[in-house]
Amino acid sequence: MTAIAFIGLGNMGGGMAANLAKAGHEVKAFDLSEEALAKAKAAGCAIADSAAEAVEGVAAVVTMLPAGKHVQAVYQESVFAHAKEGTLLIDCSTIDVETARTVAEAAEGKGLVAVDAPVSGGIAAAEGGTLTFMVGGSDEGFERAEAILKDMGKAVIHAGTNGTGQAAKMCNNMILGATMAATCEAFALAEKLKLDPAKFYDIASVSSGQSWSMTSYCPVPGVGPKSPADNDYDGGFAAGLMLKDLRLAMEAAETANAKVPMGSKARELYEAFVDDGHERKDFSGIIRTL
Repeated sequence: MTAIAFIGLGNMGGGMAANLAKAGHEVKAFDLSEEALAKAKAAGCAIADSAAEAVEGVAAVVTMLPAGKHVQAVYQESVFAHAKEGTLLIDCSTIDVETARTVAEAAEGKGLVAVDAPVSGGIAAAEGGTLTFMVGGSDEGFERAEAILKDMGKAVIHAGTNGTGQAAKMCNNMILGATMAATCEAFALAEKLKLDPAKFYDIASVSSGQSWSMTSYCPVPGVGPKSPADNDYDGGFAAGLMLKDLRLAMEAAETANAKVPMGSKARELYEAFVDDGHERKDFSGIIRTL
């Protein structure tokens, strides 16, 4: 098994680190939260007093942090100076493509191997080890990362060179945001037209309107498989995180001079939803605004 540093034990990182420990890896964990560290220790992780201490002597470093600025700071202040040559850096955070490429280039200059490996799947998938990883990096980096990531997920896919993992994540979630908004609108319209939501689900879920938002994450309580809609839209994928991903996609689209009118509208809708105080509610709760 592998000696791994895990930095960032939030809602996603805590479950991921626990699964690495469960798989038999020697995990040294660090987070600023004492509560998160206590949970990691209970899950079988060794606890480090700092990020710098966590990375000393390990073969791989996994980071799961809120934004690109945090990844840059941890790499520059702790990882680069303390990781041994050849250490594999796996960043599972969702950040902008430019930062992902910048830190990977800097890592290479330090004799390290870096990949970006953002995830698809929420807290339950992180805890259950069923995440999907989209990996950007060299063939060597992917091969080494895959051996670790498979212990935290159901699918590990090589997207291409550094930054393409982040590109895949933001494009995927732009689809998700737009299709969820459209699915919510369709259910709201169906109800106003006196079409029973369950009947509409039965029809649309096997017709051309079918999507993951419809059949796996239905935004209507009591319809389809169990989803956050059945729990007053608590848990699941927070609207604030969806907005973060849509903003990253819009920034990337501007840089790439890509036209994304549907993605732009989805961002506007989720900005209004979050500004109205629903940042922590599941993103499917946007149906309540219709």
